[in-house]
Amino acid sequence: MQATAELHGATRRFGDVTALENLSLTVQAGEVVALVGPSGCGKSTLLELLAGLQQPDEGSVEAEPAAYMPQRDLLLPWRTALANAALALECAGFRKADARREAQPLFARFGLAGFERARPHELSGGMRQRVALARTFLSGRPLVLLDEPFASLDQITRGALQEWLAGALRAEPRTVVLVTHDVQEALYLADRVAIVSPRPGRVVAEIEVPIERPRPRRATITSRDFAALEEQALGTLESGARSQPLASGVARP
Repeated sequence: MQATAELHGATRRFGDVTALENLSLTVQAGEVVALVGPSGCGKSTLLELLAGLQQPDEGSVEAEPAAYMPQRDLLLPWRTALANAALALECAGFRKADARREAQPLFARFGLAGFERARPHELSGGMRQRVALARTFLSGRPLVLLDEPFASLDQITRGALQEWLAGALRAEPRTVVLVTHDVQEALYLADRVAIVSPRPGRVVAEIEVPIERPRPRRATITSRDFAALEEQALGTLESGARSQPLASGVARP
C-alpha cells in the first residue's frame, strides 16, 4: 500500500526546547491514524510538519498535499455556513457560485441541510465543527490533518460527533491523521493509534485497532475487546510518563 505521509527521524527545536526528536511514522493511503500523548509532547507540531507549515531541523518529512483543521473552527463570522464551507474551493480557483454549488451536496451528508444560510453565531458548537470539517473535506487534498477537532465540546456532543465522523469517513474516504488527548476517541476512530512520549516527542508504541467497521459507538466502546485496547494504550502512556520526565522550558502546543 502506498504511503501518504512519512516522517523519518524528524527533530524539531524551538530555541532550547526540543519538541520532537528522532520521530518516525508512516501513514498509509486510506488509513486513519490517531496520535495520543501528554500535553506539550509535540503532536500539533507534528501536524504542522505534515502540512508543510514547518520544516524539521533534522530528518525528513514526505507528505501528500494536506488539508489542516486546527483546534478552533475559524469560521468567518460574516459568511454563511455554506459560504464558509465553500471557501476551500474558492481558494482552489472556483468562482463563488460554482464553489457553493459544489459544496451544497455535502451539507446533506454532513447533517447540515437547512442551515446553509445560517451565520456561525447561529450554529451550535457541533454544527460549527461539521461546517469546518466540510470545508476541510472540500479541499480535495488526499491527506486530512485534524487537531483536537472536538476538544471544546461537551461529552454528549463529542460522542455524537465521533460517531458522525466515523460515518462521514466511510462516505467520503480520506487518509487522516488525528491528534487527540482522548484515548477512547483515538481507538474508536482510528485504524492505528501512535503513542507519543513526553517531550521531546517520539513515537514509542503503535496499537492496531482490529475492530471491524462500521463501529456503532456505544456497542464498540463497551465491548471487551475495546476495553483491552484502552487498557493497553493507557498503560503505555502511563509507563512513558514515568520513564521520561518532561523537559524544562516552554512547550509548543
